[in-house]
Amino acid sequence: TRSTSHFGFSQMPTSSVKDETNDNIKIFTRVLDGLLDGYNRLRPGLGERITQVRTDIYVTSFGPVSDTEMECTIDMSHAAPPLNNLLASKIWTPDTFFHNGKKSIAHNMTTPNQLLWLEDDATLLYTMCLTISAECPVQLEDFPMDAHACPLKFGSSAYPNSTVVYVWTNGTTKSVVVAEDGSRLNQYHLMGQTVGTEKNISTSKGEYTIMTAHFHLKRKIGYFVIQTYLPCIMTVILSQVSFWLNRESFPARTVFGLTTVLTMTTLSISARNSLPKVAYATAMDWFIAVCYAFVFSALIEFATVNYFTKRGWAWDGKKALEAAKIKKKECELILNKSTNAYTTGKMTYPQNIAKEQAPPLKPEDKTSENKKTYNSISKIDKMSRIIFPVLFGTFNLVYWATYLNREPVIKGATSPK
Repeated sequence: TRSTSHFGFSQMPTSSVKDETNDNIKIFTRVLDGLLDGYNRLRPGLGERITQVRTDIYVTSFGPVSDTEMECTIDMSHAAPPLNNLLASKIWTPDTFFHNGKKSIAHNMTTPNQLLWLEDDATLLYTMCLTISAECPVQLEDFPMDAHACPLKFGSSAYPNSTVVYVWTNGTTKSVVVAEDGSRLNQYHLMGQTVGTEKNISTSKGEYTIMTAHFHLKRKIGYFVIQTYLPCIMTVILSQVSFWLNRESFPARTVFGLTTVLTMTTLSISARNSLPKVAYATAMDWFIAVCYAFVFSALIEFATVNYFTKRGWAWDGKKALEAAKIKKKECELILNKSTNAYTTGKMTYPQNIAKEQAPPLKPEDKTSENKKTYNSISKIDKMSRIIFPVLFGTFNLVYWATYLNREPVIKGATSPK
């Protein structure tokens, strides 16, 4: 949080002006002493009426918001001409307490930033400049398409409603104002703010009213699209490239499957590091889980194809058997044509045929026992090339249409108009 101080310098006054200034200071001091003459630091209207404390907030800086710590930082101040900040220590002031504040700092540079203004109707305007680190509970079911309302809760810590009552000075519309350049948010849009009061808290001393101001935030999704969503989508597409590889390319398809599974594991772990350890799944968790399922299914598909791939020597299904029968018949015909016989008288003497007389088989005519055969493209791969991209595209359409078009539900706060 940065603050800028402006100091003005003027020409040194002459002696006459100096004397007039000194006289004014003396008169001013006597007036202040007269105001506090006989004054006690008890609550105004003690024992007679309820003291009404009107309040408003001017936010000079809002942010940053920490998701892991579930807190937001707010710089608040009021602009008013100072009377004398020493008076603030001599009069009664409300004991304002921030119920959801984790850490509060009162600005003391260069002097305590406590301002007191006395109006014509004897109303005292007391202002302070504070930096509040307030608890901001978040619901991350829709992360990173989520919206939140960070509350600032305050009230009296000692005085119940029967003695002191807080009210908004300008109603519920203009009592909390944020400076135009007051947003210090990198991951959120500040959509607006609403004010109101919460139900009374009952204690042994009485009932206490809590004043609330809700700052409505909507998360910017750009960072997470670049950091998580696009890498997940590219990893799924890369895993489906293996469907177009030859099913006998065992090393290449194994590398594709294992690499994409490990990549998705790394992405899922890194996506959770920027979030508090909640016990439920966020919208990003569901997306990563489905992407992981697609990548793992691609690896299982390869294992299935590899199991049913038939690689052998001797035959390859019915076609190999038919080819072997045809070769056998051709060999028998060749042997029958090359057989010679001669007859003497009534006796017929067959001629013995040597093995070398039979024409040798050509290398390509040998049986398929010496020929290695491969199957055609797997039907599982053919179906996967269509089914996997269609299913993944359909999932993306449903996912983005669902989360981008619905209004996140913010518990405990009404949306700003």
